[in-house]
Amino acid sequence: MKDLVSIITPCYNSAEFIEETIQSVLNQTYENWEWLITDDLSKDNTVDIIKKYNDPRIKLHVLEKNGGAGNARNNSLERATGRYIAFLDSDDFWYPEYLETMTDYMQENNAELVYCNYSRCNEQLQPVLKDFLADKVVTFSNLLKTCRLAPVSTMYDTKRVGKFLFPVKSKREDHVMWLNLLKVIPQGMPINKTLAKYRMRENSVSRKKKNIIKDQYLVYKDFMGFSTVKSLYYTANWAVNGFLKYSKIFN
Repeated sequence: MKDLVSIITPCYNSAEFIEETIQSVLNQTYENWEWLITDDLSKDNTVDIIKKYNDPRIKLHVLEKNGGAGNARNNSLERATGRYIAFLDSDDFWYPEYLETMTDYMQENNAELVYCNYSRCNEQLQPVLKDFLADKVVTFSNLLKTCRLAPVSTMYDTKRVGKFLFPVKSKREDHVMWLNLLKVIPQGMPINKTLAKYRMRENSVSRKKKNIIKDQYLVYKDFMGFSTVKSLYYTANWAVNGFLKYSKIFN
């Protein structure tokens, strides 16, 4: 029997997009999965929509207090029982072969962490930039300068590396988590195939630029324990690479 995949999803006020996300999971060719959805006390009808799907693999938990995406992901991770951990935010989308391709690659190549290409789309899931390419082996060193790993396109093996929780006091919680993981494994392997769609929403926290530089600086200063000079150096690298990653001039 194929190993169980635990899908980790935080959601908050996701009623507009959650049904597309759910359908993308139900359409997976790899069927041995459990889906740990943690609702962060949504104010819309997100929970009602999820409850319409009568599939025992979908395991919904509603928090009593809003605590942010990192806290919601941790709640799902703590309940997860699968060998493989996959992440899917409540407005993103997987192609049907996502789970099968990722797990097959990990098993065939003895990989601890893998990531794939993903489409960068608008709210209607239409591409607005070139696909982000998984074209480099990821290490702790090169991940410091730019975060190539996105939740929608990354999977790791808990049998090999254990579980890694998200820091709840960081607004760059996914980058911190990946860095912590790559402190204990040598590399993450690329699958140069587009298997997911990332929805670039205008009101997304990750798209608000006012405090993002400060938040990224704290990734290095507070969470990696780097000196001020070293933290500023990596923040500058991250900012330049981020411009190249998202600017339409270069895409």
